Amino acid sequence: MTTTLEFPVLLRLIDERSTAFRAAVASAPSLDVQVPTCPEWTLFDLAEHIGEGRRDWAATVAAGPAPAKSAAEGAPAAPREREALLAWLAESTEQLLDALRKAGPDRACWAWWETLQSPHTSGAVARHQLQQMTVHTYDAQITIGAPQPLPDEVALDGVDEFLSTCGATSSAWPHKPAVIDFHASEGRSWRLSLSADGARSTRLPGPGTTLATAAGQDPDAAAAFSSARGTASELVLMLHDRIPIGSLKLDGDRRLFEQLSAWDPDE
Repeated sequence: MTTTLEFPVLLRLIDERSTAFRAAVASAPSLDVQVPTCPEWTLFDLAEHIGEGRRDWAATVAAGPAPAKSAAEGAPAAPREREALLAWLAESTEQLLDALRKAGPDRACWAWWETLQSPHTSGAVARHQLQQMTVHTYDAQITIGAPQPLPDEVALDGVDEFLSTCGATSSAWPHKPAVIDFHASEGRSWRLSLSADGARSTRLPGPGTTLATAAGQDPDAAAAFSSARGTASELVLMLHDRIPIGSLKLDGDRRLFEQLSAWDPDE
């Protein structure tokens, strides 16, 4: 697993993003307001998802190696009263952080992703949980009309985490082989290679790298090529379908992004 963040930093940032999420919930005019980026949910539904999910992941980390995800047993339901809901959310975060601290970064546990580029360890879970909390904090913030860019250190790791965890798969890419590059204005770049062998990501030397100059890439090896440029925050939000692809500067065949967004490797 390639990461730019140490385990204690991941835990600190999970706590910080969780605090920011609760602040958005606290300032909302109503818990029944619709979440624009998750239109099937109200803000209460989003908060319930966050709390229950963190408790289940706490149980999963605590269980260690297992054939399936664990569920939090005897957990109280999300309360409807706002102050009680905020306390319940804080307790949910602390349960997750406590389980991660006790496990440490290297202990094995269940996870849903393939292990091609991201292992099934509590450290990988912490990394993914940070991104989940970060993106859902953005959801809560946009719901109250106050969206904030993702913190730089979180977003830079977030691009890498998405590509190596959510993007990496052994399922065959159902289109012509392709290469998609992602360039963050903060100075980091990544490549997602798609073929009949699945999808793999790699870090590139820098934002100026082209298909012809990237180490280990033959410019004739890919039938299609595209790239996206923006801030790391914009790249993460685009990858999680929170902002449209047109929000970024695109080069090459933009249809690749539409194909990537529509692709479900499990089908």
